[in-house]
Amino acid sequence: MNNDKKIILLVEDDEAIAETLIYAMQREGWQVQWFSVGLPALTYLEQHAVDFIVLDVGLPDCNGFDLCKQIRQHHQTPLLFLTARNDEVERIIGLEIGADDYCAKPFSPREIISRIRVIWRRFTPVLPVSTPVVLAERGSTPCIWQHDAEKMQVSYYGQLLSLTRYEYRLLEILLKQPERVWSRYQLMQAAWENPDHSVERTIDTHIKSLRQKLHLINEQEVILTHRGVGYSLRKM
Repeated sequence: MNNDKKIILLVEDDEAIAETLIYAMQREGWQVQWFSVGLPALTYLEQHAVDFIVLDVGLPDCNGFDLCKQIRQHHQTPLLFLTARNDEVERIIGLEIGADDYCAKPFSPREIISRIRVIWRRFTPVLPVSTPVVLAERGSTPCIWQHDAEKMQVSYYGQLLSLTRYEYRLLEILLKQPERVWSRYQLMQAAWENPDHSVERTIDTHIKSLRQKLHLINEQEVILTHRGVGYSLRKM
């Protein structure tokens, strides 16, 4: 995708910060749609496709975390949080609800541009497009994982899974090498854009959520826990 076709949705109520970021992004050849409040930005997103979202946590009309949750119900667009606080708990919350990165103020426009580029660069599929992985057969009904990397979709027992960005990435990695035991550190390094800014226990939260979604289709435990080590995908 060419730079001049990239569209950034910027949601930031501080006009001075917004103007600085807009100038830096436009110098990169990107188009910027700026909103100083959250709800109109959500409405805009429902009607227009964008390539990236930069979202301030503290907005005058809503909480950025709540807005992110609403966005993630329908969109998996890469998202970077901006916040005036550098609190670890807040950072974990932001990442767990679907943000791709988290940047505390003050920051330089160059840092934001760099983080956006890193996220785009690392947002690449691990498996080939439409790769079926047969793990087991029961009678005439095969247990099949169907993966479409272009659409970022995985089907389990023929049912399409509704996954968050990081649930999808974790499952994608596990599918690549069934039975391999991945440490939390390895999963973090492989799935997160900026793993050094994240906490490994975040992996446990996403695995728990992923398991719940798989159990709705089949109660068999397919993601195995290796205590003190990490996780693997069962192959039978």
